[in-house]
Amino acid sequence: MTLGKKKYLATFLKYAVLIIVGFIMVYPLLWMISATFKTNNEIFSGISLWVNDPTFSGYKNAFKSYGGDINIMTAMINTYKYVIPKVVFTIISATVTAYGFARFNFKGKSFLFAVMMSTLFLPQVVLNIPQYMMYSKMGWIDSKWYLPIIVPTLFAIDTYFVFMLIQFLRNIPKELEEAAEIDGCNVVQTLVKIIVPMLKPAIVSCALFQFMWSNNDFMGPLLYVKTPARYPAAIFVKLSMDGDVGFQWNRVLAISLISIIPSLIIFFLAQNSFVEGISAGSVKG
Repeated sequence: MTLGKKKYLATFLKYAVLIIVGFIMVYPLLWMISATFKTNNEIFSGISLWVNDPTFSGYKNAFKSYGGDINIMTAMINTYKYVIPKVVFTIISATVTAYGFARFNFKGKSFLFAVMMSTLFLPQVVLNIPQYMMYSKMGWIDSKWYLPIIVPTLFAIDTYFVFMLIQFLRNIPKELEEAAEIDGCNVVQTLVKIIVPMLKPAIVSCALFQFMWSNNDFMGPLLYVKTPARYPAAIFVKLSMDGDVGFQWNRVLAISLISIIPSLIIFFLAQNSFVEGISAGSVKG
């Protein structure tokens, strides 16, 4: 076999394996989409993607409201009322905090950094009760502005994002900031005009992570949101499961699919920056 044929065969096998593995990974999503058009009996009859008797009842019922208070569109709007501010505030606070730890020396820096990193090992479940008691005393429970969910992100509580940005900042030469200082830029101008543009891939990665995690968050809204009209999509999906009369699984799957469509769209639009940010932030310069 010639060298050219060997390369062709190797390329063919590589892409064949990638296509097969990719199809296996995406198959659950494809099945979920097809199942939204199936009846309960057909859903549990097998794992085929083919729909024998298509029905649109799942999507029709998905837009029905509960007691006139909430439907899937209201739930989606409620979700992004706190998801978007969380993403914005997380990026701002994490960037400022990472810049401080990466570029400045101050008393107690090593200790504070160690304390911050130690919070990575602290499970959220142990914080739920004290946080709930604190927010309850502050009168934030069931706030129409979702204060218990949004406000903490102003203080860089997501240590993972801070650490990720610090790792990325270590790859940026300090000479760029020195040149900006010579040109008359102060610290804030240097951060905004020099550092932030270079941090764009890492910032996009942090934003995507926060966006997806906040979309999927169930415990936070369950603890702090009491009014049904303000429930997000994560809780609305649970509401769609009526245990008294049995589940309409095509309806449950249709609601689930509708709720994840924005996340899928945003991820595919920003996937290049996302991959670049993850790969660059994982290597210390």
